[in-house]
Amino acid sequence: MVINHAGTLRPEFFIAYMNLIMNAFECSVEQARNLTFERLFQSKEDDLGNESYKQFLKAYEAIKQ
Repeated sequence: MVINHAGTLRPEFFIAYMNLIMNAFECSVEQARNLTFERLFQSKEDDLGNESYKQFLKAYEAIKQ
């Protein structure tokens, strides 16, 4: 997946991506979070920018409930 590094990604994007991961790999929310972090952020919090990382955490909190 190609991501434009110029803008902040929204929580809806991360929720949709984690749902896709959970459906494709039949995994838990925690596993989907870890895979998303590895794949999109290359396991570095600042890889897509600080604001995108905050939105990622917000999406994770929303999806795990």
